[in-house]
Amino acid sequence: MRTFMGGALLAACVLPATGQTPARQSETVPIYRVTVIQRSVEAVNYQYRSGPTKIDFHGTVLMPKIKGDATVESRRGRTEIELKLENVEESQRFGREYLTYVLWAITPEGRPHNLGEILPGSSDKAKLRVTTDLQAFGLIVTAEPYSAVRQPSDVVVAENAVRPDTTGKFEPIHARYELMPRGQYTWQKGAVSPAANAPKVSMSQYEAISELYQARNAVGIARSASAERYAPNTMAKAQQLLDEAERLQQSKSESRLVVQNARQAAQTAEDARVIAERRSQEEKISRAQAEISAAQQARTQAEADAARARTEADAARAQAESERAARERAEAEAAAARAGAAHAAAQSIRPQSEVSQPSRREVDRAAMRPKAELRMRLLERLNGMLTTRDTPRGLVVTVSDAHFSGPSLRGAAPGQLSRIAALLKAQPGLRVEVEGHTDSPSTEALASRRAEAVRGALLLGGLPAQSVAARGFGSTRPLYSNASSEGRVENRRVEIVISGDPIGDLPFWDRSYNLSLR
Repeated sequence: MRTFMGGALLAACVLPATGQTPARQSETVPIYRVTVIQRSVEAVNYQYRSGPTKIDFHGTVLMPKIKGDATVESRRGRTEIELKLENVEESQRFGREYLTYVLWAITPEGRPHNLGEILPGSSDKAKLRVTTDLQAFGLIVTAEPYSAVRQPSDVVVAENAVRPDTTGKFEPIHARYELMPRGQYTWQKGAVSPAANAPKVSMSQYEAISELYQARNAVGIARSASAERYAPNTMAKAQQLLDEAERLQQSKSESRLVVQNARQAAQTAEDARVIAERRSQEEKISRAQAEISAAQQARTQAEADAARARTEADAARAQAESERAARERAEAEAAAARAGAAHAAAQSIRPQSEVSQPSRREVDRAAMRPKAELRMRLLERLNGMLTTRDTPRGLVVTVSDAHFSGPSLRGAAPGQLSRIAALLKAQPGLRVEVEGHTDSPSTEALASRRAEAVRGALLLGGLPAQSVAARGFGSTRPLYSNASSEGRVENRRVEIVISGDPIGDLPFWDRSYNLSLR
């Protein structure tokens, strides 16, 4: 059982950062203020199929009492991680916007990967079992406003620590990674005090309530980033999923259904927020470039007008003196005037030519921009049909277990897939891979049959057969633990992975990170 402080989760606050030092405790000030911009964590290369390896976890200055360990094992096609933590304190002690904890894998290149949400139990202990396709990485735990964030916050509460008995099984690499500073994930909703004498609820109810508040936080943050203007379809999808989660909660439906819809709402809202920030930045850049271009044109025009005025004045003086001057003197003055005009023109042209020469980096960025824009447009339109995420593998459209009756599609699913096929057919060069997943080894055949059913619907929609592949992965790539009914529902799915040169190799939300090797 856990006591749920509902009121405290409703508000997010922005507080000034002054350093990693304790602050005086009060109802409105968190225990720590944080100004961390970059950190280094030791990455481990887990050798392929070399057996399970244990690593320790220790707390940072923000939560020194937290401790635990993780068992990591590299298997064929995946790496399994089983994490156990103790003394996990409330996340809202760092600020009201922090509603949960997230486990991150940091690659040697400094790229963060969100591995999953850490939800402490009633005894302040937490467990998490996840899989990843990475082999070399470091692990950290951060406090976050919701579990679907794509970049770790600066509230790092725990880091992995290599044990003495892992010597010879790892390659230490210090990867520097950027952290999201406080205030990036906030929105104003007014201060709300924690509920006094809050009732105790079961762990499943607590998880449902927590996920619902995280989804509200994610939708509110996306809306404050103008997602309704820049990503209307994705934002509408997030709001629809949140409304459904609210309805299920009010009707006292199963907690797993509330959790499922709330998580999808948070993930979709995060997509909308990143799209909005990306397009807002591009709009500002375009506006600034237009202003610079207008200023350069005005300056060039002014210099040309001044040169013409000087030339006309010289010509007038030459005409007035032509009656008294000799022919040779007049010709010399005319030549001097022409030379002066040419020099002025050259002076006005040279800065313009220098400015107009783009750098190599600007050329590369300009070449990537159309692909990123197409990727965002496709994500927007696909989210109007089925829940879609942008990942390093490509755009991933999820056909959930609710769209199937055994191995066959049901309801509106065939029509939605037909519209998706028509949308993708209009973009030649895209590759489509249909992947079936289930929740137990005994249902591997079902995964393949469901994948083939989705592929058939896409072919009926007009996609060429050679551009669509289908295969079943069975239970080898779970999203969540199969120990709970909620996790099994999430794992029974079919994913449509869309990739190819027209939309580039990087997710629209991705970016480069600084790397420092030691």
